[in-house]
Amino acid sequence: MIGVQFTRLDGSQAFIQQSSIDGFKSALRGALLGPDDAGYDEARLIWNGMMDRRPALITRCTGTADVITTVNFAREHSILLAVRGGGHNVAGHASCDGGLMIDLSRMNSVRVNQETQTVRAGGGATLGDLDRETQVFGLAVPAGVVSTTGIAGLTLGGGTGYQTRKRGLTIDNLISVDIVTADGQARYASKDVNADLFWAIRGGGGNFGVVTSFEYRAFPVGPKVWLCAPFHPFEASRAVLRAFRNFMCDAPAEFGAAVLFWTVPFNPFFPEEHHGKPAVIPQLVYTGSIEEGERLTKPMRTISTPLVDLSGSYQWTQMQSMFDPFVPKKTLQYYWKSLYLRGAEDEVLDYLIQAAATVPSKHTYLVLQPLAGAISDVAPDATAFGPRDMNYMFEFDSMWSDPVDAERNIAWTRQNWSDLQQFSTGSMYINFPGFGEEGEKLVRSAVGNTNYERLAKIKAKYDPGNLFRLNQNVKPAL
Repeated sequence: MIGVQFTRLDGSQAFIQQSSIDGFKSALRGALLGPDDAGYDEARLIWNGMMDRRPALITRCTGTADVITTVNFAREHSILLAVRGGGHNVAGHASCDGGLMIDLSRMNSVRVNQETQTVRAGGGATLGDLDRETQVFGLAVPAGVVSTTGIAGLTLGGGTGYQTRKRGLTIDNLISVDIVTADGQARYASKDVNADLFWAIRGGGGNFGVVTSFEYRAFPVGPKVWLCAPFHPFEASRAVLRAFRNFMCDAPAEFGAAVLFWTVPFNPFFPEEHHGKPAVIPQLVYTGSIEEGERLTKPMRTISTPLVDLSGSYQWTQMQSMFDPFVPKKTLQYYWKSLYLRGAEDEVLDYLIQAAATVPSKHTYLVLQPLAGAISDVAPDATAFGPRDMNYMFEFDSMWSDPVDAERNIAWTRQNWSDLQQFSTGSMYINFPGFGEEGEKLVRSAVGNTNYERLAKIKAKYDPGNLFRLNQNVKPAL
């Protein structure tokens, strides 16, 4: 018998006749790839090297019509469906074993309206695609810090970056979307049209459909910005963290900032004599004048004698791609988890230093990011994102190269994440969920119980069969 065996939504197996597959393929403009086709392995790969999943078929969509055709085929046959934008989500939801993958990577066009300072970007665009086009006009959308990140997952989960303190989250600068819902309908959603759907996708993740394009506000940034990034020796951590906290108490909103616990990379860009040494890095990106940024951050550079100092003026696109080499596709294994902290009192900072001293992998970096500012100007029920009163986010960006080390690194991350809860607001950032192992509890902690109940009702309206379940899932209300 000729055909394809699929994994169904309930986990069972189903065989679909080749005639149905041929009809599906002929309705697509983009390629339909199976395991024996050229390009299949490239298309199925996602960032996390722990994930080696093999979809039964992959549609390389070229436009909304292909997305509709694929969604309809998956729904009609009750096939497990994954949606790949940039493939950066470390939980691995962009792929699946035995199901059907929608690959949006070819839908990556970006169009900038210079007059209105707005941007329309395809659902498969990366942050690099977005920055490349907006910087032609001296603009940037408030979004992430790694250029290979897909804009879709980043946006739907909230979106933080160097402009967050001044401009808010990426979703706070989202104007509208085009989205294909589970019934195969292409819908437009904004604050005035399908307003419930627009509310839900701003923080509710990929639960409600496949977003084929995003419309954003952009702001004047660059072309050059100032970066303060001294690699102070780890022994200076206590002084660095306290100085950073005090600096950020009244720092201008033009500062995007974080403190990183990291190891000087084994990379020719860094002096060989410092390779592998633990460091603490106050990273401050100033989107105002270069001279003012340099003047304001000088005290942060002289706390100790840095091992390396990357401070200087950089093109915005350089800044946005600076971390790219250290989060490579497939060659590292990833487990990223986060939580919000109530504050940065001495007790908290000292705990972070103790935790950083025991990091099991030299690839891992830990990040303390101040969030107070424009985020809190938005009401917690204005979007699905939820709590807006967090002061700091702490990220465990755990990474390692040898699969043998997976259990040790994951266990270390989970234990320290659990221990740090004593200083937490009880909430977390949904884009850094580990593997999402807490299920509904995780989503509720991210968006809040009231928002969760509202999301469940909207889910029941637009996706009653939970076709879009490979995400931080919200189950449809009964």
